[in-house]
Amino acid sequence: MTTTVTSGALSEVEADFHVVLISPGTARLSGDAAAADRATGGAITRMLANALFTGKAAEVAILPVTGRGKAKRVILFGLGAAEKRTVDTFRTQMGNLSRRLRDAGGGSVAISLEGLEEIEPEQAGETIAEGFILGLYRFDKHHTKAADRPTSSVGDVTVVAGAARRVAAARRGAERGTIMSEAQNFARDLGNEPANLMTPTIMAARAQQLAAEVGLDCTIIERAEAERLKMGSYLSVSNGSVQPPKFIVLHYRGGGPRGRTVALVGKGITFDTGGISIKPAADMDAMKGDMSGAAVVIGAIGAIARLKLPVNVMAVAPCTENMPSGSATKPGDVVYAMDGQSIEVINTDAEGRLVLADGIAYAKANGASTVIDVATLTGAVRVALGTVRFGIFCNNDRLMAEMERAGEAAGEKMWRLPLDDEYAELIKSPVADMKNTGGAPAGSITAAKFIQNFAGDTPWAHLDIAAIDTTATDAGVNVKGNTGRPLRTLVHFVAGRAK
Repeated sequence: MTTTVTSGALSEVEADFHVVLISPGTARLSGDAAAADRATGGAITRMLANALFTGKAAEVAILPVTGRGKAKRVILFGLGAAEKRTVDTFRTQMGNLSRRLRDAGGGSVAISLEGLEEIEPEQAGETIAEGFILGLYRFDKHHTKAADRPTSSVGDVTVVAGAARRVAAARRGAERGTIMSEAQNFARDLGNEPANLMTPTIMAARAQQLAAEVGLDCTIIERAEAERLKMGSYLSVSNGSVQPPKFIVLHYRGGGPRGRTVALVGKGITFDTGGISIKPAADMDAMKGDMSGAAVVIGAIGAIARLKLPVNVMAVAPCTENMPSGSATKPGDVVYAMDGQSIEVINTDAEGRLVLADGIAYAKANGASTVIDVATLTGAVRVALGTVRFGIFCNNDRLMAEMERAGEAAGEKMWRLPLDDEYAELIKSPVADMKNTGGAPAGSITAAKFIQNFAGDTPWAHLDIAAIDTTATDAGVNVKGNTGRPLRTLVHFVAGRAK
């Protein structure tokens, strides 16, 4: 699916669907809406006059074209009250509309921006592209029967921006939205694959393929090299698996040799049994997605490269399985991270922070001036925040403000949680520098405090996405399965650094 932008009138665009945006209280039609009314034999005017269509938020009516026209059907789409229109709500509406059109038989779509004065053309172009590309995503590659696949699909989308001066802005937005959405769908693909088809080795191969496509430098650190680098924390998680660990490093050098480097570090546990501290059997299949943080940072750096942002970025994805076996790390073992800090492993199911420790230590040792880590880290964050927002911990207020602006631009909500020094008392160990869990109380916070020991004074943010990495229903731009969030927040953050 491609998203293009054109000037002129909606009625001049050849498409299966013409989408007209209607506000509440609309009485007289003009421009594209009036042309669509003529094409439907005055049906729109009659519907408005008889309150059969009121323009309330996300209201949809599908009308046949009765006269001459370049569309087969006209879609009336309600924008809702002007005071409640935001970029985020419009993105959500476009995601829902995309599936409604697919269910209505699919085909090509043309959308007029007339009536959308509250949203700038560039933002409108971006959100339409995001709404359709993300909203129409499906992971059905392993269905072998035609009956299990959709019979229709939405084709190309044309944004009709009106005046020529608005076209360039809408086109910039559509191009940016397309790149970010395709990257998010890439991350979704990785996260939705079953663990036998997304091993650390396959993750590394996908990263190498992406690097070749978009011009990234890619290094895969194998076990022997990780041992030489003394990545004992990361390797301790891999000890029980027959799958070789793969420590993936991607570099994008858009900021030149003197530019500072932003590191994006993602947890890459391609399957998490809990190790010796084994999880309950119920719902363990969902642990194929415990590499969502790694998928997000790999996808994000790919989007950053395609956008050609003038910033240096490093993506670090320590990938391994966490399995029980005779060689697995045992509760009570002491391991050493790359930076020399010692860790008592109290619970082998608190493994994500162990791989992040060496991921962050590696990023800092290789020049990172800012570190953002992303991880499906704790069930406790779901208890605290539910599935609406992800938790964020940050040791730098300026960085936190940047992250909040990026999240707002992406429509991905977050909530800052505390890092008070008192919480560090819960992870003190009698036999090592720290232990890898502080128990149930403040579980997300003590996990973040553990990771903070490796970030040190470097500006750092930790994104705990364990409650928002998957969804069970289709709503807006989020569809059932892996969400690929918060990839667009990371890209907007890096884009902010480019200004």
